Amino acid sequence: MEFTLRRNAQLTAVLLFTASITQIVYTALYVAEANVPRQFLWGTESLLFVLMAAVAGAALSQTERHHLAWAAIAAASVLNVVQVGVGLTMFGPFYEAAGELEAVTPAAKAVVAFSFHSYNAAKILLALALIVFALAGRAAMAQSAVASGGPKVLSGLGLLVGLIAFVSNTASMAAGRDVFGELPLAGGSGVLSAILLGVILLSVTDDD
Repeated sequence: MEFTLRRNAQLTAVLLFTASITQIVYTALYVAEANVPRQFLWGTESLLFVLMAAVAGAALSQTERHHLAWAAIAAASVLNVVQVGVGLTMFGPFYEAAGELEAVTPAAKAVVAFSFHSYNAAKILLALALIVFALAGRAAMAQSAVASGGPKVLSGLGLLVGLIAFVSNTASMAAGRDVFGELPLAGGSGVLSAILLGVILLSVTDDD
């Protein structure tokens, strides 16, 4: 099987969809105060993002026009591996130690803050990739004599959601926390950006 740009884009889309599902499931279980299988969900995400880093890296070397977008996807994948890895390997030990020794609590909170910093940075990069592809789509339609409604709406929605995700996650990363309180704007728009990015990637051709 040959891994062309089109096939790598499709694989990246599938990986983005699957990772988004795991994040939605985790959030829903957490909000419902149900038992969250963190090891399984985060372990699955780790594998998804490791594969995405490889596939997006291959696509970066194949694309003719969207180098910035593919570089952002590859970098976001690596940051997500780091973020999930911190959660899997460090959250438990640090909070267990903090429960026994109060002086360790600031260190435990710092580990969590670093994890969310990486999380927001990855979301910024995926939003950037979405913005690049959305702008490219709008430019292509402007040059085309026929612009169908579906792609036009998708590129417009992608641009809007991408900008919201970029700005909200930048604000959260800069503040070191979610600056929007109970409103999950940064995380929610970031997940939606990943889904819309996946939808756009399904239409990528070998000439892109």
